[in-house]
Amino acid sequence: MKTPQTKHENNQGKTNESKQSTKKYDLLTFGEVLLRLSPANGKRMMHAECFEQHLGGAELNVAAGAAQLGLKTGMMTKLPENALGLLARNEILVQGVSDEYLVYDDSSEARLGIYYYEGAAAPRKPSVVYDRKNSSINRISPEDFPEEIYRSTRCFHTCGITLALGGEARQTAIAMMKKFKENGAIISFDVNFRGNLWTGAEAKACIEEILPLTDIFFCSEDTARLTFLKEGSGRDMMKEFAKEYPISIIGSTKRTVHSPKKHSFTSTLYDAKTDQYYEEKPYENIEIVDRIGSGDAYIAGALYGILQEPDNLLRAVEYGNAVSAMKNTVPGDLPCMTLDEIKEMIKDHHTDGPILEMKR
Repeated sequence: MKTPQTKHENNQGKTNESKQSTKKYDLLTFGEVLLRLSPANGKRMMHAECFEQHLGGAELNVAAGAAQLGLKTGMMTKLPENALGLLARNEILVQGVSDEYLVYDDSSEARLGIYYYEGAAAPRKPSVVYDRKNSSINRISPEDFPEEIYRSTRCFHTCGITLALGGEARQTAIAMMKKFKENGAIISFDVNFRGNLWTGAEAKACIEEILPLTDIFFCSEDTARLTFLKEGSGRDMMKEFAKEYPISIIGSTKRTVHSPKKHSFTSTLYDAKTDQYYEEKPYENIEIVDRIGSGDAYIAGALYGILQEPDNLLRAVEYGNAVSAMKNTVPGDLPCMTLDEIKEMIKDHHTDGPILEMKR
């Protein structure tokens, strides 16, 4: 099968900026790839005549963003062995993400998960309808993957959406976290709570079981309060997580929604070893084209910064915030950027004087 040309292949050459590693990958992610269908021309789902198609999924969004910045990334998932599975594989490759650890479902029940996303304008809120029950990821197993995978990467990432699927998907994710941890990989986990998939109590009970395995933990302030029942300031809650579990770095994002089309965004990283917090001024009044995937984009940027410059968490904050802001300005789940664009955005963000209105 011919491999599609990669949109972001030029960024792959920039990995020489990172700390040299003997590992094959900088980052491997595990989760479900989803087909997203959105009503065209701003229509509502109940009246839609045609739908725009995008591919994504939380862990793919992270792997794609990190690849666009220059890291060597790969995606682990199970796809249906049919035309939709091939569509997903092609998009993974186009994003510069390795397909080496994709596995395929040839059963008669094989299917790619779908979700429908309806955008909105104030005062109406955006909405999501899932159609992902019994998709191929739910027939995945650790035995689908070779043992050498657990020695192949510097960092492994998954999220609460995958755990929320339950069954074999959850069991495989937890088994992978344990095996990657045993082989010295950094374990990254994003709570990514979805009320349509499980309750706060279910999420809390499940995630607290895997937090002892987690090195880098991402949890928004709202989720910390509503799901984990934490109290106090954002900094207080981050420190409490670090006291309860052997987590090295905790990331907390805060999004202010002025309207569906205007957001402000900021974040904080907490270094538990040094008891230090890192943050910068927020990106104000971001013009939203498509907010889906912007949280995953933040994680891609933050992990890039952490893996590139582990002793400079302020840079990780800057990368995370900039990548998230950039993602909001492009349609679809997946980010679309270059490392140079992000560096320029960071520079402009910290410039007090006038900046160019257009790059030309």
